[in-house]
Amino acid sequence: MPMIQVHMLKGRSTMQKRQFVKELAELTVRALQVPEHAVLILLDEVDPEHWGIGSRTKADIDQAT
Repeated sequence: MPMIQVHMLKGRSTMQKRQFVKELAELTVRALQVPEHAVLILLDEVDPEHWGIGSRTKADIDQAT
């Protein structure tokens, strides 16, 4: 039973996340030849203040641009 965990920044719409989960599941079914009901996908959305890139947070980088 494959479990896929995705860490991503908050801000995507519900529709985008649904489409992403759908396509990721379909790809996993094809690539690993497992039934769709066996594919587990966890989307972990992270606030930009909690996402570090180098020595700055994503929120700080966004604010500077």
